Amino acid sequence: MTARIGVVTFPGSLDDRDAQRAVRLAGAEPVALWHRDQDLHQVDAVVLPGGFSYGDYLRCGAISRFSPVMETVIEQARGGLPVLGICNGFQILCESHLLPGALTRNDSLHFVCRDQRLRIENTSSAWTNAYRPNQEITVPLKNGEGGFVADERTLDELEAEGRVVARYLDLNPNGSYRDIAGISNAAGNVVGLMPHPEHAVEPLTGPSTEGLGFFASILKQLVNA
Repeated sequence: MTARIGVVTFPGSLDDRDAQRAVRLAGAEPVALWHRDQDLHQVDAVVLPGGFSYGDYLRCGAISRFSPVMETVIEQARGGLPVLGICNGFQILCESHLLPGALTRNDSLHFVCRDQRLRIENTSSAWTNAYRPNQEITVPLKNGEGGFVADERTLDELEAEGRVVARYLDLNPNGSYRDIAGISNAAGNVVGLMPHPEHAVEPLTGPSTEGLGFFASILKQLVNA
């Protein structure tokens, strides 16, 4: 049976269609989920895409966190449902307290758009198990509020528990503490990532196809579950 991966669209989502395409290219069936709908339509995993949900008013992701769909996502994620939050989706996961820390204004105070090298440091999560340990990949990054911050105790816990899934290489584009580009929850089913793997799935449009591993990983996870 083909895996069904839900992709949520919030008002202001930009990359929902791109995420759906990445899911399809990985071999799964993308399922469009609307932010007002509490029914996840029996999907096997969920992607919260990038964009500017609700225009980033108040704080990035702070309003989307209270969307009806998130009530179900939060409940089921705590029960083991795999969830990937990309860029704005990462911000929503932090606002929902499914992941610790917060994403703040880039230290340059400028929007950053570039191809970014990353190192995949955790290959045991639901969304990174198709990568090799310490594999280096290049995917696009585009954000204005992408600096990951947390208190020292939380940062130490993330490091000690191996929950930093990806780290920036060459340069830190947004001032994220300890060059952190993505993290997971303790169970490994919830992952937040600031760069955009869904924009690196085809040679025609991306700097590489190395982002496809995030979407291949969830299929591997579901097969082995």
